[in-house]
Amino acid sequence: MDMLLCFVEIFSILGCFIIYYYHLQSKKTSASEPTEWPVLGHLFEMIANIHRFHDWATGILAGTWYNFEARAGLTGIRFFVTCDPSNVRHIFTSNFANYPKGDEFAEIFDVLGNGIFNADGESWRSQRAKAQMLMAGPRFRAFATRSSRDKVEKSLLPLLARAADTGASCDMHDLFLRLTFDVTCTLVFGVDTGCLSPGLPEVPFARAMDDVLETLFLRHVIPMTCWKFMYKYEVGPEKKMAFARRTIDRFVAETISKRRSDMLRDGVSNSEDDLLSSFIGHDDDDDEFLRDTTVNLLLAGRDTTGAALSWFFYVLSKNPRVEHKILEELAPIASRKKNNGDDMVIFDAGELKDLVYLHAALCECLRLYPSVPFEHKAVVADDVLPSGHEMKAGDKILVFSYSMGRMEGVWGKDCTEFLPERWITNDGKLRYEPSYKFIAFNAGPRTCLGKELAFVQLKTVATAVLWNFAVEVVPGHAVEPKLSIILHMKNGLAVTVKRRTATLA
Repeated sequence: MDMLLCFVEIFSILGCFIIYYYHLQSKKTSASEPTEWPVLGHLFEMIANIHRFHDWATGILAGTWYNFEARAGLTGIRFFVTCDPSNVRHIFTSNFANYPKGDEFAEIFDVLGNGIFNADGESWRSQRAKAQMLMAGPRFRAFATRSSRDKVEKSLLPLLARAADTGASCDMHDLFLRLTFDVTCTLVFGVDTGCLSPGLPEVPFARAMDDVLETLFLRHVIPMTCWKFMYKYEVGPEKKMAFARRTIDRFVAETISKRRSDMLRDGVSNSEDDLLSSFIGHDDDDDEFLRDTTVNLLLAGRDTTGAALSWFFYVLSKNPRVEHKILEELAPIASRKKNNGDDMVIFDAGELKDLVYLHAALCECLRLYPSVPFEHKAVVADDVLPSGHEMKAGDKILVFSYSMGRMEGVWGKDCTEFLPERWITNDGKLRYEPSYKFIAFNAGPRTCLGKELAFVQLKTVATAVLWNFAVEVVPGHAVEPKLSIILHMKNGLAVTVKRRTATLA
């Protein structure tokens, strides 16, 4: 009898749970919307799907007409998530002043200090104006172009040649991040960190930046009180953050000190082309400002470009038709270059700037795999978005650029296909898409200052590798996004490379 009563109680509890579960399901506006539980809100499903967070969020947004409020119950985590182009235009352009990065963003990204990515208002305007002045100058642009070409010619291509000759596989994602780290450190600090040196040594500064990006992502799903506690006592994922920050600060401090000493010894101001040398000597060139500015610029230049190159070669491996068309576009330029049969062919930036199909293919890759998969915004004053959603002062917004590229209502029924042709008009010219629809380089007043430089580097690296080597992803290798604020690859990009034995006529 006791046993029977026990079973009755168990089934009663189970029945109540099922009834309550279906009650929760009935409250959802879409089948794709996650279940909101008492106390935990959506946190349970966030954690359950964190291994595929970007695609999970995309599925939700597709089923909720591009807008969704993510709540984690009593933990205090709450974001309005959107990939609606009309909302993006409103947030990033039309009502820009009402949607800054905000104090919480600055706390999450505290490793960036008071640099341009964390700054709002007058501080942001001042930093942007100064960075724009320096980066737009012909001297720095020439330096950036030359640095990218030299690193490709002297480091990347010889390394790939050795891999091709030995038949060894290599991690292309790692190689691209090493390359862009070396180039960006050269542009920002005037220092070549040697990440692409023979043997591919581990560089503590580069490893520290990787750990920072991973931890910053987790701070979006861990309550602030929790991650701050973990950081203070250096436990959990924040242990890596604390160690990484010390490594970054030590490297930057030593580099700044050495540069000041060199400039004082030589008695020459701003004799170098790198950004650090340009900033030293200004009225606000104290060490803290220089530290924050250079770390921000390093993050912007290294990881975004390295990630974009990795995804570009991944999508090309799945679309040989596109790869062939790019090679056809390069062929007339390559035919005019002197080649004794052993030398690698490298294309100059000026030779690539008018290649329509190459540019279209890069844009299409960035549409599907934007280097920064989401943007974080705060709300200053009450407002109503074009979608009709009411925003209250203090609300937080995540704008998912990764999801926007996969919305049928934005890009058409073929939105998940890699089609460079969507970027080309009927008369063979590049098609313009507004930044609030193609948000890979941000939009509005905060549009990426390095957009043109990024395309120069992307084209220089991609064409050199493409023309000289056939790149194939190792069969069975799983390619998926890593948990990071940058769209890195979780398992890298394992490839084999072969020298191209014939060129196109």
